[in-house]
Amino acid sequence: MVNKTGNSNGVLHCVSGFDPSFLKWTVHDVVNVAKRHWLPCFFALGLLFFMGVEYTLRMVPASSPPFDLGFVATHRLHQLLSSSPALNTLLAALNTVFVGMQTAYIMWTWLIEGRPRATISALFMFTCRGILGFSTQLPVPEGFLGSGVDFPVGNVSFFLFFSGHVAGSVIASLDMRRMERWELAWTFDVLNVLQAVRLLGTRGHYTIDLAAGVGAGFLFDSLAGKYEERKRKEAITTAKEAFI
Repeated sequence: MVNKTGNSNGVLHCVSGFDPSFLKWTVHDVVNVAKRHWLPCFFALGLLFFMGVEYTLRMVPASSPPFDLGFVATHRLHQLLSSSPALNTLLAALNTVFVGMQTAYIMWTWLIEGRPRATISALFMFTCRGILGFSTQLPVPEGFLGSGVDFPVGNVSFFLFFSGHVAGSVIASLDMRRMERWELAWTFDVLNVLQAVRLLGTRGHYTIDLAAGVGAGFLFDSLAGKYEERKRKEAITTAKEAFI
């Protein structure tokens, strides 16, 4: 049996033992939510908008290459690099240097500064990337411009999803921010953006690979932090037990 209770104005307050929060909302509350929490409201509108887009969009046929908005945006860059192999090689070499900078910084934080979080994060990230990349092996984008000096060096095969280039840079940048190395962090962020544009221009990654790489950097940095905290608590507990 459903029990209903109300106030003197007849407003329903309790249904079957529950007290729904939204039944207590006033007009002022609704306006206040829109003013103070405009970002979630914006995302709610985004949800409705993309539901409309998704349910009315013509899907790409299996016989056609994937549609990628990043490829559309970098069409002229792709044409430039296609017509200039020397420039493509130069940018690939510079990008490899940037990957080396990421790796050197992450290893430095562990081996020299004794802070393993960034290294643990990178290990988590690349292991997960290997599992996902092998599980769903995306086709090489049409018009891919490879280079023997691009990382991984030597025109070897690689997983497309997700971008380890981008994720590694995010992990390094987050560590720099924790240590208040602001200028270095912003430098890495700018280089990461340029790297992403180049990877789209060479068709070395799909846009979704790069976006997922950003998210992966944040995710695995957070997981590495939780891992460190857990191990720290375990060490404290063990020390207390040994003392007792």
